[in-house]
Amino acid sequence: MNHLLDDPLTVLERTSRTFFLPISRMPVRLKEATASAYLCMRAIDEIEDHPTLSNATKSNLLEQISLTLQAFSYERDASIAEALQPIFAPYRNALPEVSLRLGEWAAYAPREIAPRIMGDTAAMASRMAHWARVNWRIRHRADLDAYTYSVAAAVGLLMCDIAAWFDGARLDRNAAIHFGRGLQLTNIARNRQEDLARGADFYPPGWTDADLREYAAYWLRLTAQYAKTLPEAPFSYFIKIPLALAEATLNALAEGRAKLTREDVLTIVNA
Repeated sequence: MNHLLDDPLTVLERTSRTFFLPISRMPVRLKEATASAYLCMRAIDEIEDHPTLSNATKSNLLEQISLTLQAFSYERDASIAEALQPIFAPYRNALPEVSLRLGEWAAYAPREIAPRIMGDTAAMASRMAHWARVNWRIRHRADLDAYTYSVAAAVGLLMCDIAAWFDGARLDRNAAIHFGRGLQLTNIARNRQEDLARGADFYPPGWTDADLREYAAYWLRLTAQYAKTLPEAPFSYFIKIPLALAEATLNALAEGRAKLTREDVLTIVNA
């Protein structure tokens, strides 16, 4: 199969079992906007996490992406995919499909909300470039908080904007930050060995696995309190399903399991 021909939702399904289901349940325009945002962020995340690119290369590439998104004209006949193509050309054999197709993901969003998604992608790419430059040096908890805000909590704020654009929903932005932090800390706990293998250590000095899990659980508990107040609405699944998966992941890690089984995931998403 030529994956380059796959549509955004097919790529989303292949990329994230956590987010595909809640996004796939959304009404069409909300689905397009949310899928666009997720894939744009995943595109630059794969660059940040790339196992073989040097930190200098990652930082330079992410800054180029950020500046290109900021410089885009947003005229109706302009193509962000074409604008990004010269940046990606030297890395066609190194980067995954989800990164190389960043321009397509940005263009997938409805036109009215696309500039917001592209602007947040530009900001996050610049923040990721900073962390690559400093080799993800975490000196204390404040650095960890800054990192989790940079790459995850800020996404929660974008999702609040998308929800408001779609149907006027007023989501709590403080809870969105808590949610992003909790999810990212869960990812850090789950991916500990992979991160160390590529030279990134997100644990503050002296922290243990149990410390990191407890800190993640703290932010997830705050999110869970807010989630209980949410009505059954198109966007609520985007919060409730990933939250349940993150909570279950922390429990699995505490029990010595590396990750959830497919059966675990299906039980949670079908609950």
